[in-house]
Amino acid sequence: MKRFSKGFFYLLILPIIWGFFGWQGWRWWSWASAAPQSEEQVRSSSGGGNSVKILIPPGTSSQQIGEDLKAAGLIRSDLAWRLWARWLIFKDPQGDFKAGSYSLAPTQSLSEVASKIWNGEVMTLSFTIPEGWSIQQMAEYFEQQGFFSAQEFIAASRQIPYQDYPWLPQNLPLLEGFLFPDTYQVESAEVTPQVIIRQMLDRFQESALPIYQQAKSQLNLDLNEWVTLASIVEKEAVVAEERNRISGVFHNRLQKGIQLASDPTVEYALGIRQTVDQPLTFKQVETPSPYNTYINVGLPPTAIASPGLASLKATLNPEKTDYLYFMARYDGTHIFSRTEAEHQAAIAEVERNLSSQ
Repeated sequence: MKRFSKGFFYLLILPIIWGFFGWQGWRWWSWASAAPQSEEQVRSSSGGGNSVKILIPPGTSSQQIGEDLKAAGLIRSDLAWRLWARWLIFKDPQGDFKAGSYSLAPTQSLSEVASKIWNGEVMTLSFTIPEGWSIQQMAEYFEQQGFFSAQEFIAASRQIPYQDYPWLPQNLPLLEGFLFPDTYQVESAEVTPQVIIRQMLDRFQESALPIYQQAKSQLNLDLNEWVTLASIVEKEAVVAEERNRISGVFHNRLQKGIQLASDPTVEYALGIRQTVDQPLTFKQVETPSPYNTYINVGLPPTAIASPGLASLKATLNPEKTDYLYFMARYDGTHIFSRTEAEHQAAIAEVERNLSSQ
């Protein structure tokens, strides 16, 4: 009877016990590793969104990561997290969870959350700087996006990193014109003025600098003068077909020693923007400034905006023309003139057209 009881235990009772605990363990794991919330629960909640941003600093242990995820409502069990972390390390002893900022959702399972952090799928931010923006405009944009304050960006733009970009012109007061306009992506944990500025300088170095280096032997402009003139062309040219012609006008005036008389340089000097209803006044045009090209002959000390490739190329390839003047029609196009008399007639024509509207 004793031997029968022992055999009966091993053959029937023990498997039942193991099966019971295995089933309970599987039930627990299914619950612990599942997403904390369903899509329906998220949609019906008052939160409005299902994305949670979480920052994992460098050196954070996997145990601490699990505790942080549980506290944020992104996993159900930090014990399950530790077990899964050990499994990942067993499969890939050289791997590890990566530091950074992550955008995670409570609708993701524990394995999905772990995979993102293990593979370093950090959250990135995208930003776009249009052609013709000044550093001031960029600074205001970054502040509005919540990246950092406008003042922080302006201060950083006055720190010229010659050690990393020795090609930058000497004695620059700020990086105006060299922060290349484009669309960028940056890891959210690395969003600082310095990181963004370096991205934009890198893009200038890759996209614009080679163009200048290939053509500088045929150009009577140094790098700063090239970028400065291109920035004025950028601000003046609205219609692409006129870009090279406008460049030609400015080149002609420089060669003849005539003031460029460009409105955008006065706007930059005064920190204003004229409109059809509020054009520049005589007092504003006569306000002394190194950037006022109505008063000073030649180019301003720095660029007034970030020129795009089209304006940079147009500055290297000015249209050969006799034009010395152009007048905006306020529809994007201009009337080009060879003499002062023609220019005054063009001004009168534009004023008549505006008054009749």
